[in-house]
Amino acid sequence: MSWGVDGVSVVFGGVAALSEVSLDLHPGRIAIVVGGDGAGKTTLCRTIVGLEQAVSGEVSRPLRTGFQPETSGVWGDLTVLENLDFVARGYGLDPAHSTPRIEELIEATELVEARDRLGRQLSGGMRQKLGVAMAVLSEPELLVLDEPTTGLDPVSRLELWSFIHLSAREGRALLVSTTYVDEASRGDSVLALDEGRVLATGTVADAIAAMPGKIYASERHMGQYSWHRGANWRVWSPDGTPVSGTHEIAPDLADVVTVAALAREQP
Repeated sequence: MSWGVDGVSVVFGGVAALSEVSLDLHPGRIAIVVGGDGAGKTTLCRTIVGLEQAVSGEVSRPLRTGFQPETSGVWGDLTVLENLDFVARGYGLDPAHSTPRIEELIEATELVEARDRLGRQLSGGMRQKLGVAMAVLSEPELLVLDEPTTGLDPVSRLELWSFIHLSAREGRALLVSTTYVDEASRGDSVLALDEGRVLATGTVADAIAAMPGKIYASERHMGQYSWHRGANWRVWSPDGTPVSGTHEIAPDLADVVTVAALAREQP
């Protein structure tokens, strides 16, 4: 059993927001979509849950799908408990089932002490965790989270990821979008997007293995195929030819994404 998109394209005002994008989503597994602003991450998330229409390709999803938008979806004038209760009522859940489920989620997201705090009074991390709890309240088969960790401090990011992994262990298929390339290793598969086009896909190991050429490290800028990374520079050799004054290094996913963008710009 799997869901997702197959060769999907989405167009806004004559401009392609997604171009022939494919992604499989499987129960118990986490798919990570990574890319910068305008890459198409939000469009992909919204298309999968049915909030945007594809002009071509196939979209499949289960009847029970949970979605957390980029804004967290939390109502600022409701308390943590009221937010969850409002969502439960919106789904038409039986209070006999939803009440203990809400208590379970408040504990799992470590929001017990904040249960009576208004949404607008929550920290960014608390608000995002509440948003995820609201999305998973109805026990969906597929959970789509649009940039749930953006702007969070490292501790809040770790706490949120713990909850995301817990949700996967419960058997859900998860799609998580992020601007943080380092978070790709937290998933079972990764899809890197840029301007709606696929840069890399598969497991992180698959994406790295498929990268053409080799990566070298340098102490200075060395032309159009070099970029600053940390304290040094990365240099891409498309055909793997050694670059004078550098030493070869093992690429990571951030290098793969950069190389894919550079390769697309080649004449």
